[in-house]
Amino acid sequence: MNIKNFIFSNQEYFEDFITRSTYHSNAIEGNTLSYAETYAIIFNDNEFKVTAKPRDIYEAINHKYAINYVLNHLDEELSENMIKKLAIQINKNISEISGYRKVPVQIKGAEHIPPVPSQVPQMMMYFVYNYNHTAYDDVYQKIAEYHIQFERIHPFEDGNGRTGRLLLNFELLKKNLAPIVIPQDQRTVYFRMLSDRDSISLAQFFQELSTQEQLRINAMPTKESVLKKLDTNKKLAQQSKEKQGAKSKIRNELDR
Repeated sequence: MNIKNFIFSNQEYFEDFITRSTYHSNAIEGNTLSYAETYAIIFNDNEFKVTAKPRDIYEAINHKYAINYVLNHLDEELSENMIKKLAIQINKNISEISGYRKVPVQIKGAEHIPPVPSQVPQMMMYFVYNYNHTAYDDVYQKIAEYHIQFERIHPFEDGNGRTGRLLLNFELLKKNLAPIVIPQDQRTVYFRMLSDRDSISLAQFFQELSTQEQLRINAMPTKESVLKKLDTNKKLAQQSKEKQGAKSKIRNELDR
């Protein structure tokens, strides 16, 4: 199965994945939208009334388009330009960044202090080079290690968590592996592994999530299964019609 093609061809899974990914990634960062509100905003469901802060709404819309950017650039090698474009999209109408941060930042709830702004460009240059030129036997170990590195660099003023989680799925989908959605109720566990720089546990966590997502994909009705079901229903309806016709013919003969 080509995962990317499945995402684009299966509308049910497309909406399911985009909504879950957007809802949970934003909720991890404090977004207050419910799952239903998130769906209504990103898929224009006007039947559901949404009352929310403008920032929460923009975060949902921006994340949807950022995922779409990832899905449409899977044939490319990771680049600084790609990372910047994702972060700019994530922050659109919120922070309106233009590139790497030019001010110091702090990570809420973390002891680690990210590097000063002047160090960020060179650190990101090395980050991307090593990402593209270091061989790994285990893709989950790779994304775990680089996710920790990315979040510790914290290259942007805002949106680093969301951008970093999009990069996880960029690599998994390039390898035709099921993407992951980190549940917001696993936020504490996830942050602890980042803080402890525990790439082994984080890699296992990512692999488990990817396996769960693959099971979800397998459970989704495919276009072929839907058509097969429609064909079966059509045949059953025809058989029922023929039986009814036969019964009517028998009754007519008896009435004579």
